[in-house]
Amino acid sequence: MVRLAMVEKVLKYIRDLRLLQPGERIAVGCSGGADSVALLRVLLELRQELGIVLSVAHFHHQIRGAEADADRQFVEDLAAKFQLAFHSGSGDVPAYSRDEKLSLETAARTLRHKWFDELIHQGKADKIATAHTLDDQAETVLMRVLRGSGTRGLAAIAPEQKEKRLVRPLLNVSRKEIEAYLNALQQPWREDSTNLDLNHTRNRVRHKLMPLLETEFNPAIRETLAIQAEVARAEEEYWDKELSLLLPRLVREGKPSRSGRNTSGEAAEVVALDLAGLRSQSLALQRYILHAVAGKLGITLEFKHIQQLTEAIAAKKSGKSLPLPHGWTASCSLRELQFSQNAHDPAENYCYALPIPGEIMVPELGCSIRAQVISAGKQKVSGYNDASLLNPSLLAPELKVRNWRAGDRFFPAHSHSPRKVKELLQPSRLGRQFSPAERKAWPVIESAGQIVWMRGFPVPQAFAGGAGEAVLIEELMNSKAEK
Repeated sequence: MVRLAMVEKVLKYIRDLRLLQPGERIAVGCSGGADSVALLRVLLELRQELGIVLSVAHFHHQIRGAEADADRQFVEDLAAKFQLAFHSGSGDVPAYSRDEKLSLETAARTLRHKWFDELIHQGKADKIATAHTLDDQAETVLMRVLRGSGTRGLAAIAPEQKEKRLVRPLLNVSRKEIEAYLNALQQPWREDSTNLDLNHTRNRVRHKLMPLLETEFNPAIRETLAIQAEVARAEEEYWDKELSLLLPRLVREGKPSRSGRNTSGEAAEVVALDLAGLRSQSLALQRYILHAVAGKLGITLEFKHIQQLTEAIAAKKSGKSLPLPHGWTASCSLRELQFSQNAHDPAENYCYALPIPGEIMVPELGCSIRAQVISAGKQKVSGYNDASLLNPSLLAPELKVRNWRAGDRFFPAHSHSPRKVKELLQPSRLGRQFSPAERKAWPVIESAGQIVWMRGFPVPQAFAGGAGEAVLIEELMNSKAEK
């Protein structure tokens, strides 16, 4: 009964929210813990009915030494038991946390999501399923209340992040239900010792604050907070639709000039809002508009920034400039509120030689890029697709891996003509917004002066691999990451 109830509950949730579609390849993010093991087991029970293809993805955070090594082995054995493809990646989370001045949890999530993104771009999966639960949702809402958050923050964990192709089928399932389900299957799982470390804010909320609220104030506090997240998420969806209609009337791109707006070169990195139209909106809507525009530029604004901007809008004075995060500045003219990036370059150009076969580390990307020679039809390489294969007879002996530059053109397969790389990097083509630094560092591979590979796009038809030997281009989180 426990097993059946769990399966039916998850199936209904997936269908109600249309999280998974027939034919999709789903990589299940599995740490070896109870939540992710339960997600894998329940999707195994549903894969035939949903018509999906499953694989297992495990990311090693290099935090817990031998314990984490054992977790990886446990997950690999679990994948082998059910004859599923196993994807393994790793990243030095402690070092990344120190270098970027991030909490360990934030650093781990950032590197893990970058690796998930690589799995998608390498064609190894269409979506990533992660095992966030109702308990995770409640804890996240409570943490954001304590920290101070608007309705967007209270929406907390979304069932789906389309731009990242992440889905969370267990978001309405409690941790108690998950453990009962696994016990009914007699399925073991791994325990992460760091989950008991009270130096982490989430662990203090989970082990101290939440039980106190549950026993002293509201026995259903977890469900109540999860409902609050659902209400906030619905409100955010409404405002997002309203903004999609309003923003095109308010936003102007490019630097103003006598002949209109200059959208070439550095001038394109200027976005302006019509002040008259902005002032006609309510304060609440002004705040939504500012957050939306900042988000599209890759800027994270705190309330103090929003407060300064709304005060500048109301003041009706030109010439005032406000510094914003990530090297951006906001300034008021008589008719516009302009967002512009500071003159300094957000990232240095890079260029590295890549022999065939060979592998190089690209520090600017935080990953390695490998050129591997394979025999098409003879040597099976897990997870590759034909869009990543190049014909070695048409390539120079040594390739160049570099970031794209102004004026670069690329001719992806299935397109009618070469396109400017700048145009290909528009959010509408990539499915998500990137910061200026990420966009500038976007990698291409050049052979004898011609771009033959670009992240996220199929190789040109003129250089595509055939039936014989082919060169497979792969991006790896580090040189030890498996294919």
